[in-house]
Amino acid sequence: MRSKVLILGASGQIAQWVVWALADDGNIRQTLLLRDPSKLTGREPANAQVLIGNVLDKKLLRQAVAGQDMVYANLTGEDLDKQAQAVIAAMQAEQVRRLVFVLSLGIYDEVPGRFGAWNRATIGADLKPFRRAADAIEAAGLDHTILRPAWLTDEDEADYELTPKGQPFKGTVVSRRSVADLVAKIVANPALHLGENLGVNKPGSDGDKPYFM
Repeated sequence: MRSKVLILGASGQIAQWVVWALADDGNIRQTLLLRDPSKLTGREPANAQVLIGNVLDKKLLRQAVAGQDMVYANLTGEDLDKQAQAVIAAMQAEQVRRLVFVLSLGIYDEVPGRFGAWNRATIGADLKPFRRAADAIEAAGLDHTILRPAWLTDEDEADYELTPKGQPFKGTVVSRRSVADLVAKIVANPALHLGENLGVNKPGSDGDKPYFM
């Protein structure tokens, strides 16, 4: 039986790793929703169909969500909380329960030490909609997994560890491919990390700030 996954923000860098990680799986059907058609490569996988639009288009989003088994959101922006609310509403209306949502480290002030202080000073003011999105997701009654990656790199590696909500965040960086590897594993096994809210980092990457800053 095929599993259907809707990928929101499908042109994003993490999402693109996910799309290609799932490309050869004949048991998965991908629906890719993105806003900008210029970001299409023309080489989208055979198991993917493409929709152009915005998650804040309620009618379009409900149509995209209908019949899916899972929604993976790779979204960002100052209105991320509004985007999350739109996703929640569409999923509830269409009775789709499984949600994977990528947010950010630092939304709970969970990053300790000098790196935590640097992170707050650098992006703390931008994280409020991310925190509101997380709160809305956890209150929605969906079968969710929230991922909070460290600062992202383009390293071609899948090397990561996880910390649950309520524990201090570890490390400073993680590769986009690593986050995508975790998402792809959840798509393939929807029971994995069900109901969890996880920090994601590269082991041994502790420091005062990301190495590239």
